[in-house]
Amino acid sequence: MNQVAIVTGTSSGIGLATALALAKAGQVVIATVRDERGKASVLEQAALAGVHLDVRRLDVTNDASVAAVVSGVLADHGRIDVLVNNAGLGHRGTLEQLTLAEMASSMDVNFWGVARMTQAVLPGMRTARRGRIVTVTSMNGLIAMPFSDAYNAAKFAVEGLMEGLAPVMAAFGVHVSVIEPGPVRTSFFSNMTGKVGATDQEDPYAAMMGRYNDALAAAMKGGGETPEGVAAVILEAVTSDAPRFRYQSSPAASAMAARKIIDVTGQSIVHATRALLG
Repeated sequence: MNQVAIVTGTSSGIGLATALALAKAGQVVIATVRDERGKASVLEQAALAGVHLDVRRLDVTNDASVAAVVSGVLADHGRIDVLVNNAGLGHRGTLEQLTLAEMASSMDVNFWGVARMTQAVLPGMRTARRGRIVTVTSMNGLIAMPFSDAYNAAKFAVEGLMEGLAPVMAAFGVHVSVIEPGPVRTSFFSNMTGKVGATDQEDPYAAMMGRYNDALAAAMKGGGETPEGVAAVILEAVTSDAPRFRYQSSPAASAMAARKIIDVTGQSIVHATRALLG
């Protein structure tokens, strides 16, 4: 029996690659996007890949939009077997540079959006005593990077939410997993909001941010993961007979996670991220 899967944030990058990978694997995929332009683009990519995607508009920050999509999928397909929480938005700035409204906006997309979607599908999965919740959290959910304070906070919160949820839902046959990619070659960085550039020379953080931006650019030139590589890991979490709670999507990301887990003082991580500031 083919699984019915909802994937959020499929306009590009990891979400699009995941929707295509699941469809190629025989899943019935509901690919969600925020606007009509994104819908047209996803349908075009699906046609090029030779797969069918059921593309629907969804705003994960809107309760009514979430409820409408979930109830619509249940009405059309009878069940939801898989939810891939991928929709997210980066935000740049250290705490002093941020407004509380900016922090709240980041939390609304990156944390509350995940909570809304997950809460909406859980009753059906719990009743059916089966299901998969797979959430893309980023390595920022495990290792906080400089000038990403609001994004770090949201991703750390998502990791805590899912880690607490996992043992409870396992009792009902519902598996919960998180995916922790390292830097991925997508439009994520170009779509980022907040203090993206170091243009205000009166800002006391400007020079440091400039060096940090240069360090990130150099790191991305040297490689980075591909959306298709991350999608392959998500497919594993969705289809495995014994899914793990935590997946990194590359050896480099696994090495970073291991460094965090074995360093109970946190000093090695602070030293490593401080080096990015020059």
